[in-house]
Amino acid sequence: QIQLVESGGGLVQAGGSLRLSCAASGRTFRRYAMAWFRQAPGKERDFLGGISWTGGRTYYADFVEGRFTISRDNVENTAYLQINSLKPEDTAVYYCAASNMEARDVASMEYWGKGTLVTVSA
Repeated sequence: QIQLVESGGGLVQAGGSLRLSCAASGRTFRRYAMAWFRQAPGKERDFLGGISWTGGRTYYADFVEGRFTISRDNVENTAYLQINSLKPEDTAVYYCAASNMEARDVASMEYWGKGTLVTVSA
């Protein structure tokens, strides 16, 4: 079992960048594929992208358009989400999740963080 804690959210102007972190407790972090999702008010939780347990493979939702980059450090037990060229429509709570497979759906995730809020001003 692992626990996930996101950080790095905040208020940023449109066009700016943020790097979100997802710190994992436990020594089994490296066994899990990691994924990032976001949920805007009144909307469903959307998959953004994921990374394999080794970090050698990443996969993204089509709408990401190359602005998002996921990475991980298995020594520091941390996953990252870099977001560039932020837009007001990126405003949402951002969640990291862990899964035994390289999945894209909410139901396949085994562990979730509580999220970090990103607010993008115009």
